Amino acid sequence: MRIKDLPLVRSRAEMDAWPEGKFLVDTINAHSFVVAQKDAAFAEAVLQADALLPDGVSIVKACRWLGTKNAPDKKIAGADLFAYEMEKLNGKGGTCFFLGSSPATLALIEEKAAKVYPNIRIMTYSPPYKPAFTAEENRAMVDAINAADPDLLWVGMTAPKQEKWLHDHWPELNIRCHAGAIGAVFDFFAGTVERAPQKWIDLGFEWLYRFLKEPRRTWRRYLVNNPKFLGLVLKEKFSR
Repeated sequence: MRIKDLPLVRSRAEMDAWPEGKFLVDTINAHSFVVAQKDAAFAEAVLQADALLPDGVSIVKACRWLGTKNAPDKKIAGADLFAYEMEKLNGKGGTCFFLGSSPATLALIEEKAAKVYPNIRIMTYSPPYKPAFTAEENRAMVDAINAADPDLLWVGMTAPKQEKWLHDHWPELNIRCHAGAIGAVFDFFAGTVERAPQKWIDLGFEWLYRFLKEPRRTWRRYLVNNPKFLGLVLKEKFSR
């Protein structure tokens, strides 16, 4: 997978042109790009999404440096997608389904959503916390989503698990709405993990803020995979 092959959303204005109905949105950042190099199923899931958000300053800068046709104007995070879709749905009313995370986190999401998005009915499903699901567990999740017939679907199982789950079960989901794999946003919205202040985000240092807050959990993502990403960008630049 190369950066120039990514079907990136180039601006937030493009989001307004997305069609109604079944539509899958994923995100990509430096860490997930590196992971996808050795995970063919993850790479396939990302490349086949209907829209792919540049959820990382590194992705944006790499596209500009490489001069790719898909170069985005700026970073568009999963949190931006969440706010955009939730505000739109709240304006007309409907049902939003959250798949993933713990029962405690989902309860916090329901509580906050009732205040922030009062016109949205929240439905949730907390799958078992394990590396892989059984066929029965996957069927239970698909059936729960289909029974809810949501107007918006969020899946939060961390990357690449969430993207691969949506890709693998997309044909089984009888939905007519937008769906997104937004992992950390579940925790951001619930308040169990603090997102970087806006000034850090505007300066392109959201990654540094997360590293300083959770170094033991994020050191590999930022101190190992970010340099690997730079190496992949250089390779793509000079292999033309």
